[in-house]
Amino acid sequence: MKPLNQVQSRTAVLPFENIDTDRIIPARFLTTTERAGLGRFAFNDWRYREDGTPNSDFPLNQAEARGCRILVAGDNFGCGSSREHAPWALLDYGIEAVISSGIADIFRSNALKNGLLTIVIDASEHRALLAAPGIELVIDIAEGKISKADGSTIAFELDRFARHCLLNGVDQLGYLLEAEADIRAWESRRATSPFSTERAA
Repeated sequence: MKPLNQVQSRTAVLPFENIDTDRIIPARFLTTTERAGLGRFAFNDWRYREDGTPNSDFPLNQAEARGCRILVAGDNFGCGSSREHAPWALLDYGIEAVISSGIADIFRSNALKNGLLTIVIDASEHRALLAAPGIELVIDIAEGKISKADGSTIAFELDRFARHCLLNGVDQLGYLLEAEADIRAWESRRATSPFSTERAA
């Protein structure tokens, strides 16, 4: 994972509620454990018509959505089955942050573990963002705020562990490895403690 301190981008908007993980990446594309390349299948059945041509009606296929790294989605985003391929596909597509008034717990956990920032905001603030696709936002992870071009801000909550991992570009294993020296020192002290229950070999 790469460190993620700030996301600055125009927004792409998917105003639909209950976008599930099968809509984010259909189950037939879950035949690989490789993350690279999954972006081409993100929202596949919305992005393409049956003949394989792009669906011009799909919001992310619009010219103004190209290059947007912040996705504002309808309520209850990421519901449905658990699959890490969903955040993998969004990241590979180029999305770095998802904002909604509600994000499914399992999807949010998988996303944060893989470096995809997921933000839940107040319903009224959410409606305002849904109504203004393409606005420029700056998301500051350390400060927990979203800044708009007009100077107003939206505060958001992010647990300390997820924030640490995003800011430092580490996953759960990387977090443990950061503490390897301390763990070894503790193990060494424990082994030589007169109160240790371990028997010498």
